[in-house]
Amino acid sequence: MNIILLGPPGAGKGTQARILMDARNMIQLSTGDMLRDAKESGSEMGKIVADVMARGDLVTDEIVIGLIREKLEGDKQGGFIFDGFPRTLAQADALGKLLAEKGETLDAVVEMQVDDEALVARITARSTCGDCGEVYNDLTKPQPADGKCSNCGASNFKRRADDNAESLKQRLMEYYKKTSPLIGYYYAKGDLRSVNGLGEIDEVKVAIDQALG
Repeated sequence: MNIILLGPPGAGKGTQARILMDARNMIQLSTGDMLRDAKESGSEMGKIVADVMARGDLVTDEIVIGLIREKLEGDKQGGFIFDGFPRTLAQADALGKLLAEKGETLDAVVEMQVDDEALVARITARSTCGDCGEVYNDLTKPQPADGKCSNCGASNFKRRADDNAESLKQRLMEYYKKTSPLIGYYYAKGDLRSVNGLGEIDEVKVAIDQALG
């Protein structure tokens, strides 16, 4: 099964992707992680990525599609979760063509719906484990009382510099301008499944399971 997790920054896509990885043996394809892995790999594509990033340029859609192509040609396990890609209609078209070329299908697009005000409150309370990436929230999932990550035992907690109300509003504006048109795009294709992204983590997990069948 190949799916896209769609939703604004802070909707909980990364958290639910990790749950799906564990429950369904799926592979998360996060644009940021793929770029970092490629840069460190020393491969031909990795050298291109490293050069672009060293110049401070934006990574092109062609490069990201090239990285996804490499992943699709490897071990598929239980399928792929596209997290953070596509972000634009052009990227959605490119991904669709690539999947068709590789004989793959897109089985569902899960839209995690959230309320902006609640989202701002959630994000400004967010922190992550600097070692494994486990996400915590002062309101819904506080850091363990012993100061150690419940997933890996590290005590290296971090807050993103842009996890503040003003930065988040800018990121939301970018999302609504560039990414939200994908909701209509995938609805028209019959791929869209919408869930309430503001419930408790387990509630959202159940809703996504029901959406995927």
